[in-house]
Amino acid sequence: MLRTKPVEKKSQLVQSKPKLLSLGTNNTALAICGPHHGHLEQIERALDVEVHTQGNEARLNGDPRAVAIASSVLKGLKARVESGREVDLSDVEAIIQVLKAPGAGLSDSEININVGKRYLYPRSKTQAAYLRAIDQYQLVFAEGPAGTGKTYLAVVKAVEALLNGEVDKIILSRPAVEAGEQLGFLPGDLREKVDPYLRPLFDGLHDVLPQNQVVKLLESGEIEVAPLAFMRGRTLSNAFVVLDEAQNTTVMQMKMFLTRIGVNSTMVVTGDLSQVDLPRGTKSGLKDSMDVLKTITEIFFVSFSKKDTVRHPLISHIVNAYEVYETGQTVAARNEKKDYV
Repeated sequence: MLRTKPVEKKSQLVQSKPKLLSLGTNNTALAICGPHHGHLEQIERALDVEVHTQGNEARLNGDPRAVAIASSVLKGLKARVESGREVDLSDVEAIIQVLKAPGAGLSDSEININVGKRYLYPRSKTQAAYLRAIDQYQLVFAEGPAGTGKTYLAVVKAVEALLNGEVDKIILSRPAVEAGEQLGFLPGDLREKVDPYLRPLFDGLHDVLPQNQVVKLLESGEIEVAPLAFMRGRTLSNAFVVLDEAQNTTVMQMKMFLTRIGVNSTMVVTGDLSQVDLPRGTKSGLKDSMDVLKTITEIFFVSFSKKDTVRHPLISHIVNAYEVYETGQTVAARNEKKDYV
């Protein structure tokens, strides 16, 4: 399999000894390279390396570290293809992003969520650590900005656990801060009242399950979606429980929620401390719990950053712009105070 498309030369490319890598059988090699060698071109652009193919071999040139990463990317794609899984450009991008992180290894990129015949892979090293922690710990906290996959991955992991028979039910919850937990004035039955506040939790469900199956699981009670206030007085056993928007819990609400955990249950708490909507002067239950529980080794804490943003590249730019603006506002306020004094 000869790649005839000319490779654009990179003027600042630091050459190392070319690395040869077998791509397996003809069909495997074709799947790895992608339509019109699109996967190889993506690897070249992302890692600033050159990838030439002849027969079923790939020859990699470039900076030694970049070549090592590119080699791992190709090995990872080969493993997926040989296991019968399809790969596309999004898979290539995901494995590149994971392996580019300092200290990342091929095992990080191979962690996956298997829902039916669909496989979902981490798109950053932090996501890989997050998925690994959910498998190993009964209680996991995930804090960080929007678009990093905190809630989505937790919900999809919950679906995986339910379909595999590891738990009897999924419980998805959020604090209804906008309504002050007072939902009675809203029209409709309970489901209609709480849907506006819990709708984001359905995203992961509908992405991996057919609409009719989601409806059936909701009707049977195998999936329960409820405001945080409805958790009081319960013991949540044999369940996968996700608390989203946890930055908007009070200290007492968080303590109440965490003490609901029962036998054979997994709890995942997600939130973004940069988006607290509580009344001024009210301490976030998420922040408080992260301070109070940080020494407990049976609990795992994951901190996402804007570098882990995977939903859309524009999101990371938005988050960064707000951080720069807010930092500038803070500095300006301090300077104004100094001038006043």
